[in-house]
Amino acid sequence: MSTTLTVQLTLEECCLLVEVPAESLIEIVEHGIVEAGGGSPRDWRFDPAALDRLRQALRLQRQLELDWQAVAVALELLDEVARLRAENESLRRRLLRFMEP
Repeated sequence: MSTTLTVQLTLEECCLLVEVPAESLIEIVEHGIVEAGGGSPRDWRFDPAALDRLRQALRLQRQLELDWQAVAVALELLDEVARLRAENESLRRRLLRFMEP
């Protein structure tokens, strides 16, 4: 039987890893950019995927000088573009199978 170990990071650990103050990370969570498990901020736990999302959000915020609400919208749009590209590629592969002699 295999067990999957999932690393969970605290608010403080995430702040250190992405070099952002706790107040900013709390605001990011409040805008739904990343999800935190737990009740209050001191109990929050983040999975490793949240770090990538945080880094992407911070990059957008810094480079484009966006507020967190705009970052949330931009990330939703980027996710949609990625989903549509994957769907397009899948449909293209299916179509090619029908076109091959």
